[in-house]
Amino acid sequence: MTTELLLRYLHFISIFAIAATLVSEHLLLKPELTRKEIVRLSRIDAIYGAAALMLLGAGLTLWLGSFGKPAEFYSKNWIFHTKLSLFVCIGLLSIYPTVFFLKNRKGNPEEVVTIPRKIFWMLRLELLLLFIIPLLAGLMAKSVGYFGE
Repeated sequence: MTTELLLRYLHFISIFAIAATLVSEHLLLKPELTRKEIVRLSRIDAIYGAAALMLLGAGLTLWLGSFGKPAEFYSKNWIFHTKLSLFVCIGLLSIYPTVFFLKNRKGNPEEVVTIPRKIFWMLRLELLLLFIIPLLAGLMAKSVGYFGE
């Protein structure tokens, strides 16, 4: 019970951290940023990455580690698979902005860098997909989408 509670807690905390870092990145993003501002975004993005890994680790352990509900509850639920697919899409969408921030953080801190418009749209799409996941989690909690026996 204690391990399950800790895993669920880590799962929720990491979700909040992911949401907070994505919103922070979106609010701090401007068409032109100094390298100093890009360093700040890189740090926020690193927290986002750590939170995503923690979410994945806690989630997979809850699913496959025999804590709480049986693995079949998740494995035989199309909503769970949709939720997991959205999480993967969010992760894939985050690759380009992360690489851009990492490549452009070095150099003169006052030098201005133009931010590609697609980074804005990728972050917005990540936020939109993230916004859908809690709805799917709520449906799953009510066993909607379960196709087992």
